[in-house]
Amino acid sequence: MTAHQQNRAGDRAQSREDGRARGRGLDRGPDWGSDRGPDRAGGRTAVRAARRVRVVLAAAAGLAGVVALAGCRDTEGFVVGKPRSPAAAIRIVPHDGAHGVRADGRFEVRVPEGRLERVEVSRTGGAGRQPVAGRIAADGMTWRPAARRLEPGVKYTVDAVALDGAGRRSARHTTFTTSVPVRRFTAHFSPQGDATVGTGLIFSLVFNRPVADRAAVERAVRVSARPAVEIGPHWFGRRRLDFRPRERWRPGTAITVDLRLRGVKAGPGAYGTQRRTVHYRVGRDQVSTIDAARHSMTVRQGGRVVAVLPVTAGDDANPTYNGKMVILERQSRTRMDGDTVGFGAEYDIPDVPHAMRLTRSGTFLHGNYWAPPQVFGGLNTSHGCVGLKDIKGGGPHTPAGWFFGRSIVGDTVVVEHSPERTVAPDNGLGGWNMPWELWRAGSARR
Repeated sequence: MTAHQQNRAGDRAQSREDGRARGRGLDRGPDWGSDRGPDRAGGRTAVRAARRVRVVLAAAAGLAGVVALAGCRDTEGFVVGKPRSPAAAIRIVPHDGAHGVRADGRFEVRVPEGRLERVEVSRTGGAGRQPVAGRIAADGMTWRPAARRLEPGVKYTVDAVALDGAGRRSARHTTFTTSVPVRRFTAHFSPQGDATVGTGLIFSLVFNRPVADRAAVERAVRVSARPAVEIGPHWFGRRRLDFRPRERWRPGTAITVDLRLRGVKAGPGAYGTQRRTVHYRVGRDQVSTIDAARHSMTVRQGGRVVAVLPVTAGDDANPTYNGKMVILERQSRTRMDGDTVGFGAEYDIPDVPHAMRLTRSGTFLHGNYWAPPQVFGGLNTSHGCVGLKDIKGGGPHTPAGWFFGRSIVGDTVVVEHSPERTVAPDNGLGGWNMPWELWRAGSARR
């Protein structure tokens, strides 16, 4: 064997020894304190220690994952991790910014956990900004409005504050707008508010379309008086609702009419749009009694006779209605065209003075300047109206001018001894001709 071969053999032997040494854990480093090289027992101990370190580290990593999922807790035990967004913590239906919300749609404020602390809702419409009544449920998780329906054509504003299950507070502000009904339901009435009226006034509403749910509409109209008296509603068909007391109003009575028709369903697809309060004051008591047979009118104020005036009533072919009537409106001058009330071209007077309407069918108490003076107090010559002597243009000191100046809407006019029938209760404000019990039977809520 040459020296070169001996060196190669030695190198191979050393390599095998080095490999065995690396297999025994040379990567952990030898025990340099021993003159015998790495200790095999010490290597096995180091391996077991390393394994324990890896197990501990893995367990710690797993625990950290659990803690990350569970969230941190403060000293009081409340979760202090990332809170829900306000929209997730407080859920409001309809959604924020919604338009065209149906009046019969769902409206509620809800929390998925915890409880509602405060909910404030208002609406803005024709009547200005008004609070909306509602109630938080006993479990604190839901708020709903007291009214079953929303009002159409208004903007709702919602402000809610809630505490979640961990005691964190959230606040949310939203708005939405309800739709305007295609078929609007309105009521017409006269006179308008803040008027002084006579003791015979009957408050009458005429609706622009037939009312299917008359009880709901009746509940939405409140008529009250001070001093208080019983006031009864009465329906004439499906488009008219009147209110009156048992007897005529006492002078000085304050009448309040509260119309809460907004949002009320009158019929298929028809919803009310009015919300208004009107006030009236009842003035002195005046009752004027016309004796058609004697061609005279006796005017009483507070039961005392203040004047007896000559009149001309309806002729034999067109007699004046009997019964109690009420002055509906007053006009200094008006046109009376016979064609509008079925008399054709028999008359057309463009400037009838001092005209006071008594019925919807066309009965007036008015000044007359075209008839001869002897007619008044002597003959009945009209087409059903009652005429008082006057001059063209109307004079303040004529019988017609005197009576016009002392009359107001709501005064009572009674016609007696006419060959005609009694005026119908729904012709003008003829409801005083109906017995009280029969009147009260006309309520839709009985």
